[in-house]
Amino acid sequence: MTAPRIEPGSFHPLGATSDGRGVNFALFSEHATAVDLCLFDEAGRETRVRVPWRSLYVWHVYMPGLGPGQRYGWRVHGPFSPEEGDRYNPNKLLVDPYARSLDGPVSFEGPIYGYPRDRALDDLAFDERDDAPYKPKAVVVDDMFDWGDDRSPLVSWNDTVVYELHVKGFTKLNPAVPEALRGTFSGLASDAAIAHLQSLGVTTVELMPIHEHLDEAEVIARGATNYWGYNTLAYFAPDRRFATRGGDAVVEFKQAVKRLHGAGIEVVLDVVYNHTCEGDERGPTVSFRGIDNRVYYRLNPHDRREYVDYSGCGNTFDATHPQVLKLLTDSLRYWVTEMHVDGFRFDLAPALARGSDGDVDHVGAFFAVIHQDPILSRIKLIAEPWDLGDGGYQVGNFPILWTEWNGRFRDTVRRFWRGERAVIADLG
Repeated sequence: MTAPRIEPGSFHPLGATSDGRGVNFALFSEHATAVDLCLFDEAGRETRVRVPWRSLYVWHVYMPGLGPGQRYGWRVHGPFSPEEGDRYNPNKLLVDPYARSLDGPVSFEGPIYGYPRDRALDDLAFDERDDAPYKPKAVVVDDMFDWGDDRSPLVSWNDTVVYELHVKGFTKLNPAVPEALRGTFSGLASDAAIAHLQSLGVTTVELMPIHEHLDEAEVIARGATNYWGYNTLAYFAPDRRFATRGGDAVVEFKQAVKRLHGAGIEVVLDVVYNHTCEGDERGPTVSFRGIDNRVYYRLNPHDRREYVDYSGCGNTFDATHPQVLKLLTDSLRYWVTEMHVDGFRFDLAPALARGSDGDVDHVGAFFAVIHQDPILSRIKLIAEPWDLGDGGYQVGNFPILWTEWNGRFRDTVRRFWRGERAVIADLG
């Protein structure tokens, strides 16, 4: 096969960006020794391109002639030394952290772990088997969309009525929603669904996680799925399970937001930036772990093989690192500017605000970056104000611009609504 023509391209923006002539690919990895861009054709055949250019820890290459629809992934070379916090394994195809669309599933039937899990639960061993057939491929997207005169309803907090919902559950059994649309973004924005929301006086829908996620191995082993989706794989990609059959999740999400806005209803996303789907040190190598484990995760300073876990899910995203903060804010801005959402509810928000000493820092980098951002400082910001670490219950302590869930108030009102008279005193 003839080697594809390549050009240096640019270290910005990260991810895959089509300009009509070709595609620029850029991946951050501070500690990698080499990076391969992997291109996949319609038949699934892989072409590997060694990326020769690196600027500011970003590996970048421009590929003339490529465009939207191109499927790709990354392989990252570097030391495999878990005791030092490095888990590079170029035998594992990796999902681009900035991927805006994915194609194909993660299959636990393949060797998707960095170590030979089928022989022993020893994450210090190195697995040499290729896992590309068992991994999803990122897809280059076309950003063009006719938003028309779409604009945010900009409902004031005093007038806001939030309805938390699951995209699938909200419409799956609703006979008034066209059958082909039930359980999808399009179903959420159907005439029947919008009429129901308006009849309740809802001004804002808060969507439970709609980022691409990964079902946990133990959940799959039980023959179940992670219905709620609090196990994120790709922070820029809408979940394909909410698209219509054969539909494009990116386009259908945009269409749903446009229709909801037209009805005067805001869209807020429940986002899970506190941890990723890769679990603890014995979890699969799907994306961040194989790209730069030491950058993306909080590691135990006394044993860098292990992860600090404030989430209860095996790992914690390291929001003290500038690149992780950049990814987080790039993702948030993408959903506001390109997808037109109106705000976010942050799952286990204190985990993002913990400083290098592990304490929740109310004037730390996480808050500072969002507060100074000209886009993010103007939208609805809602904290789930607790995590599983020491001092993690932070109700009432988030700074200006933030609102919070109040778990005790929520549970008390729910019990009162169900007729439990014992909670009347608490309501007072």
